[in-house]
Amino acid sequence: MRCMLAVGTKKDHADSLAKTLLAADYRGHYSHGLNRLEMYVKDIQAKTCVSDKNPEVLKETVATAWVDGHNLLGPVVGNFCMDLAIKKAKEAGVGWVVAKGSNHYGIAGWYSLRALENGLIGFSGTNTSPFMVPTRGKTAVLGTNPITMAAPAENGDSFVLDMATTAVAVGKIEVQRRKNEPLPYGWALDKEGRVTTDAHTAMDGGYCLPLGGTEETSGYKGYGLGMMVEAMCGIMAGSAFGPFVRQWMSASGPADLGQFFIAVDPSAFAPGYEARMSSLLDYCRKVETIPGSPGPVLVPGDPERKHNETCDKQGGVKYHPSLIQACDDLAKTLGVASMKVKT
Repeated sequence: MRCMLAVGTKKDHADSLAKTLLAADYRGHYSHGLNRLEMYVKDIQAKTCVSDKNPEVLKETVATAWVDGHNLLGPVVGNFCMDLAIKKAKEAGVGWVVAKGSNHYGIAGWYSLRALENGLIGFSGTNTSPFMVPTRGKTAVLGTNPITMAAPAENGDSFVLDMATTAVAVGKIEVQRRKNEPLPYGWALDKEGRVTTDAHTAMDGGYCLPLGGTEETSGYKGYGLGMMVEAMCGIMAGSAFGPFVRQWMSASGPADLGQFFIAVDPSAFAPGYEARMSSLLDYCRKVETIPGSPGPVLVPGDPERKHNETCDKQGGVKYHPSLIQACDDLAKTLGVASMKVKT
């Protein structure tokens, strides 16, 4: 937060960003936590992202809204939009909000969880800078285009899906590069279109494979999901879309990302939603595992819950030394206090 304030970010905007980044690390999504701080700082410094405006509703019905994010920090736009969707869902059963003029908004799950906290089903998705090659293609045309859904079950349990539509989020490749560790096979291509396990090669003109990998392993399904997200984001919001979104880490101009936020009141439909969801979750968790399985069957949201519990037991979030050093270097550059780290 000190870094964002140092470059002129409004305190409430910096606070929204800080909470989103910390939530990502707490849930185990290190690719979207403090690993992203320098990117937000540079966007504010380059004035390709601003902090002197507020999101604006351009068109509205009882259940829908179209919002102009006015090039503000993504979490500022995202919180505004999901809160508006929640309000509409409580009044009309469903709230659907799309935004243009937004920026990188952190982990998509932050927004679906916002609806979940209100007893609602939450959905969200965003387009991103082009990284995904279409099946059979050699040029990136879509972003990692993440999508999330969170749904309530009984006794505080829930289904929480938060995933990229590429084989993996770009940030996870960046984390591997930062740690100087190889990539699993099927994550990325080099600039010649060959599958690579070298994170440096993947980030140097390379691309992300769609979820599923190559055509032989059903990568066309990830490609289709990525385009579906785009249809609900950039296309619907009237923002930049597909190959027309600015290049990753470019300060050449506004990102103008498109995003969608949906909240649904399950009580508007058949009664007993939470009980049935609990039944499904419990059934899946009790399925007999295959030989050599590293643990029991999990449902979406379980890995994050386990990571939350680990962080709580150890008294905080553990970070790789390279990330701590990068944050300290950034703090020194901006003339603010460094991180307080427990060893």
